[in-house]
Amino acid sequence: MSDTDVPWDDRRVRRARAATLAAQGVTVATALAMPAIGLLFEPRPGWIVAGATGTLLFAGALAVALYGAVTPWLGETARRRSLASLAAATVLSVPLVAPAGADEWETWSWIGGTAAGVAPLLLPRVPAALAVAGAAAATAGIGWWAGDPVLYLLLAASLAVTIAAMSGMPVWMWGLLADAQAGRAAQARLAAAEERLRFARDVHDLLGHDLSVIALKAELAERLAPVDAGAAAREAAEVRRLAASALDGVRGAVHGYRQVDVAAQAAAIERVLAASGVRCTVRGTAAGAPAEFAAVLREASTNVLRHSRARWCTIEFVRDGGGVRMRVANDGAGEAVPDRRSSGLRGLADRLAESGGTLRTWREDGVFTLEATMPETGREAGRETGSEAGASPETGAAG
Repeated sequence: MSDTDVPWDDRRVRRARAATLAAQGVTVATALAMPAIGLLFEPRPGWIVAGATGTLLFAGALAVALYGAVTPWLGETARRRSLASLAAATVLSVPLVAPAGADEWETWSWIGGTAAGVAPLLLPRVPAALAVAGAAAATAGIGWWAGDPVLYLLLAASLAVTIAAMSGMPVWMWGLLADAQAGRAAQARLAAAEERLRFARDVHDLLGHDLSVIALKAELAERLAPVDAGAAAREAAEVRRLAASALDGVRGAVHGYRQVDVAAQAAAIERVLAASGVRCTVRGTAAGAPAEFAAVLREASTNVLRHSRARWCTIEFVRDGGGVRMRVANDGAGEAVPDRRSSGLRGLADRLAESGGTLRTWREDGVFTLEATMPETGREAGRETGSEAGASPETGAAG
């Protein structure tokens, strides 16, 4: 599953990411501010320019790398380039920044501490350990050259621990949230895949036996044709009848007219949504509801998982006036992108209309509602009403 399938535009996810980026901004500000103090003690203009250039290069590369760490949809190549740029900027900062104000201020120790502090956030365990060791060695070497390696190492170590503590927790929490979003998207894909497999099994069950009999009958008709034309004709007629029966069965499966336990479907959807962090409540009695509601339930639940930011969802069944009404509502209404593998709400409306039912949707105060109604007589009512029973679900919205 690619990261483009994950709903990163969820409002709560955007807020968490913004908070994480703000925490990383403190790290970048530290990388800029503390070495800049050392430049104030540098009397030589050339070293001031060099030190400022090295500090800005390091801070810019650090900002890009930290941004990539909380941007899951960023390509792996871009991430590697950002890390390579940060490594190059860190190495380049040694000759540019270390001499600036070294007599009065441990200028480069702040860069070394920052690099050591962010390494565990950006790199796997072994590369991170090597990066920390390299930063420590460079800090010790520069401190020895400046005449106080112990102070350099103490400053760098304390800064590294502070940055790791301040930035590590937000990044770790963001990672958990990102994994949860990816898991939710994967669960939606799994639900869709299971539905396709179920449909494939149904079609196999419908056609497997009929096609085998048709093949045998056709072979028999072929053998009888030269010796008994009448018997061959009867077998051919039987083949035609079996083919028509198989076609009716497939059409019934495609249009959702096979008998489906809507109550079991609602219970399964309740469990799937609960496992995805959506509080789902089923109200009323689903037992005996029209089988056409099963397809509507599947479409609605898939939309809740894939297209919305729902925290709760209700599925309600009501019987009144000789009809059955099912209403599915959730609080995560948003603009939907039609599913390539689904005929969508308009296709469902057409199916219900053929059986005398209706389907309508609306969004109010952030709550998306889908309501399907069917007469108790089901298909018989559909035959009586014909094309007059229509539906017009709103486009561009899914619950």
